[in-house]
Amino acid sequence: MATPSNKYPADTEAMHNTISRRTHAASNEAAHEPKRELKHGRVSERMRSSELDPDPSAYASGDTGKSGGHFWSEVLSYIKILVLAAVIAFLCNTFIIVNAEVPTGSMRDTIMEQDRLIGFRLSYKFSAPQRGDIIIFKFPDDETETYVKRIIGLPGDMIEIMPDGDGVVHVYVNGQILDEPYIREPMAAVSDYQRYIVPEGHYFAMGDNRNSSLDSRYWDNKYIARDKILAKAVFKYYKEFKILK
Repeated sequence: MATPSNKYPADTEAMHNTISRRTHAASNEAAHEPKRELKHGRVSERMRSSELDPDPSAYASGDTGKSGGHFWSEVLSYIKILVLAAVIAFLCNTFIIVNAEVPTGSMRDTIMEQDRLIGFRLSYKFSAPQRGDIIIFKFPDDETETYVKRIIGLPGDMIEIMPDGDGVVHVYVNGQILDEPYIREPMAAVSDYQRYIVPEGHYFAMGDNRNSSLDSRYWDNKYIARDKILAKAVFKYYKEFKILK
């Protein structure tokens, strides 16, 4: 009978050695793996800390810069609005309207002392001034001053001031009594007959308060040149609002 071979024990030992080597290798890998995870964990921890907790001084500085920039941006916006409003007001006052104050009672009761009114510059750009219009103009004797009166005579008109048969003083235009519902009271008696011929391109003006008005009757330069009329008075807004007519 053949003797049993001993190769199986040898094979078993070889297998055991192989398993031992693999186990040892796995142990070494396992031993190093936590270090790598820990290392990665530390890096992540530092990154999180940097992201969540930045340098306080840098954060404060950045926030202040943003706030300061927003403030100056707001200031600049307000300045732009004010400048635009000023430009619009300038253009309106230069080309569209005249804002005037009447310091005297020469236009009572239509316009009272210290009333403020608005005149429209464009009224006479495309049409001529009409009799009865209230106008804002440069005073013929001193063009640095601005006056407000009512147009009585147009270019070429003959204006006469004299009493009628009952002694009531009237204004006559080209021989006809001028209907004037706006005057405050009849004119006081005149000592002499007054007659005026309005030159071409000029106008004769009087105040509604005839007995207390410095107007064309008394000026050295009695007539208003067309190009010295600044605007037609349209309405007064202080001390009350009223359409002027």
